[in-house]
Amino acid sequence: MFDLIVRNCTLPDGRSGLDIAIRDGRIVALQPALAASAAEELDAAGQLVSPPFVDAHFHMDATLSYGLPRVNASGTLLEGIALWGELKPQLTQEALVERALQYCDWAVAKGLLAIRSHVDVCDPRLLAVEALLQVKATVKPWLDLQLVAFPQDGLLRSAGALDNLKRALDLGVEVVGGIPHFERTMADGAESVRILCELAAERGLRVDMHCDESDDPLSRHIETLASHTQRLGLGGRVTGSHLTSMHSMDNYYVSKLLPLLAEAGVAAVANPLINITLQGRHDSYPKRRGMTRVPELLAAGIPVAFGHDCVMDPWYSLGSADMLEVAHMGLHVAQMTGQEAMRACFAAVTSTPAAILGLDGYGLEPGCRADLVLLQARDPIEAIRLRATRLAVVRGGRIVARTPPAVARLALPGRPATVDWQTGRP
Repeated sequence: MFDLIVRNCTLPDGRSGLDIAIRDGRIVALQPALAASAAEELDAAGQLVSPPFVDAHFHMDATLSYGLPRVNASGTLLEGIALWGELKPQLTQEALVERALQYCDWAVAKGLLAIRSHVDVCDPRLLAVEALLQVKATVKPWLDLQLVAFPQDGLLRSAGALDNLKRALDLGVEVVGGIPHFERTMADGAESVRILCELAAERGLRVDMHCDESDDPLSRHIETLASHTQRLGLGGRVTGSHLTSMHSMDNYYVSKLLPLLAEAGVAAVANPLINITLQGRHDSYPKRRGMTRVPELLAAGIPVAFGHDCVMDPWYSLGSADMLEVAHMGLHVAQMTGQEAMRACFAAVTSTPAAILGLDGYGLEPGCRADLVLLQARDPIEAIRLRATRLAVVRGGRIVARTPPAVARLALPGRPATVDWQTGRP
């Protein structure tokens, strides 16, 4: 007797007609027409079953704070940073926890079961750190929350930031963050990268830095990050997030940079919704897209994930915890409309970020954790195209969320009475 069997599944790699059997929170069998029974069965009816969505880059301490204490009038990155500075003195731990838990509810409903969130450590109270550590413990049964100690105002630019960051790590934050391009000088930015990488190496931690979130082609902290990654033997544990200056760099320099990143073992995270919104603000026309060179990074063998980055906060007034929306924007901005490229965009919000975060037991094979999402779509490309309904979300072998299928009821002479709103099928 199994706890749950999901029947007649189609997997992202194209395998179909498979049953997934689950016991004690793990997948124990994956085969066609499994002759067995379970306490509960779920009929996928040939639709797509995916491992859960993973957000490789988010700011949960700021989420759902839109309009507090005022709206970002210009919509720019720098005003967003200034606005967050205005908001910080007004924050309370209770409000931070409440907003974060609400967002986690949204995430689970969308099949987003793992999030890497940067948390600002420049407030000496470490209010946001303590709040998100509380949230992390609360949501652990249904969502993996990985925290990055992030010196939002600059490691060297903000007084006490390094000490605060170390205190956050001592409290249980798992990843070392940074923002070298926000330091006062290029030299200070490079020095901050050295300090933070050495700290991570000393403590055996991963690194995820906001790197070169700028339109300036001379913002090249990513090469410094790659150099220290290689020097310190941190390959496979370091991520450069945003990397938007790469969009503006000349091709010759990028031809040197990409092999350096691949050799060092540095991963990349693009944030399509936010990069396309915040970059290119000083351009008239032609206006730069701003997002980093995703196809070229992938072609060089560099893992690339997509992050949501912001939802209803000082930097972005939209968003709904939907990683398919993120993949949809990434696909368009990067012009990744070939079949394999579109599948890579689906991987950029599932398997690739899972590997970057180092998630244990992620996937749809026997022995993996029984975390999965049933989508109202037949394959990953259709899922992105439709931002498919999450018919069921399973965590640890237990159904934790359901959404009714999207169906339109028509009143058209000679036409079907109902149509699957997403696929168009009667």
